[in-house]
Amino acid sequence: MKAITLLGSTGSIGTQTLDIVASHPDQFRLVGIAAGSNVALLAKQVLQFKPEIVAICDESKLGELKEAIASLSPQPTILAGEAGIVEVARYGDAEAVVTGIVGCAGLLPTIAAIKAGKDIALANKETLIAGGPVVLPLAKAHNVKLLPADSEHSAIFQCLQGVPKEGLKRILLTASGGAFRDWPTEDLPKVTMADAITHPNWSMGKKITVDSATLMNKGLEVIEAHYLFGMDYDHIDIVIHPQSIIHSLIELKDTSVLAQLGWPDMRLPLLYSLSWPERIYTDWEPLDLVKSGDLTFREPDHQKYPCMDLAYAAGRAGGTMTAVLNAANEQAVALFLEEKIHYLDIAKVIEKVCDRHQKDLNSTPGLDDILAVDQWARTAVTEQVAATIG
Repeated sequence: MKAITLLGSTGSIGTQTLDIVASHPDQFRLVGIAAGSNVALLAKQVLQFKPEIVAICDESKLGELKEAIASLSPQPTILAGEAGIVEVARYGDAEAVVTGIVGCAGLLPTIAAIKAGKDIALANKETLIAGGPVVLPLAKAHNVKLLPADSEHSAIFQCLQGVPKEGLKRILLTASGGAFRDWPTEDLPKVTMADAITHPNWSMGKKITVDSATLMNKGLEVIEAHYLFGMDYDHIDIVIHPQSIIHSLIELKDTSVLAQLGWPDMRLPLLYSLSWPERIYTDWEPLDLVKSGDLTFREPDHQKYPCMDLAYAAGRAGGTMTAVLNAANEQAVALFLEEKIHYLDIAKVIEKVCDRHQKDLNSTPGLDDILAVDQWARTAVTEQVAATIG
């Protein structure tokens, strides 16, 4: 039985991870659990899974959490705040930590888990996008495995099993194309916030749905693939695949192409990140190629998706630039969701902030440098928008 800790238990990644734990009680044991502010759902999870340690990031909810689980015996250790999340991440005998916290907030707990020698089931993009220059050497020093838990990087990881390192030629990341994949580019000035948060394939959170619409999500995944698999940016490509059945592909030096297919279901990559190198039986619906129908592909439109090119440029610049890109995107999307900027302003604002950072780029940053530029970029976006509006 594998002991695991879950960070971000009340989000999509967290609830699906707990579905896996509940379905395979002979395979997984939950040691620690942490969430942001959804105290009602967190309490329900604690009562069901009985972890040894619990944390809620919103300190104002600590009393409510304690009251909600007062009937549980024995009582777990109950913590609050960002420091509490870090304590959960490094606690006890957990062999792996699932990092389902969204945004740069997941970076410090992930680093704490790595320092404690725990493998990482990586569902938080920012761990590598912002923190790659720090996280990769740290994982190597502590002999910790970074196992991708999102569908695209899991697909690549699965395809690479048994492939010699020198055999990989190219990575192909598939993208749904987002809300505007079938819109003419000239119609994008008409985009509303409601348009941008409506995904053609599935229901997700607002921020990730906007990232899917701009294709920034795929640009960020390019950066993550660079760090995870050591592939240079000239050999990582994006292809639009509207059906989202092929989750990503690799091309080998002999021109063979390997792909991982399946219904869009985050539970599969999560399960594999926890069970690797083993495969665990599930009763989930198997892929039916006849039912899935035609699989189509097209090249992404660079004019429609300028964020994609911004991500490649930031990745090639390296150092602190990817942290700036990520933070600027988070802040710009937040302003868009507040309807303070237009959809087309997202890429424009990010580009200006990245350009401003060029003169201060740090090629070999430490953790403090990354955290500092993360905060700087968020402020810079707000300043840029204020100056533009003014």
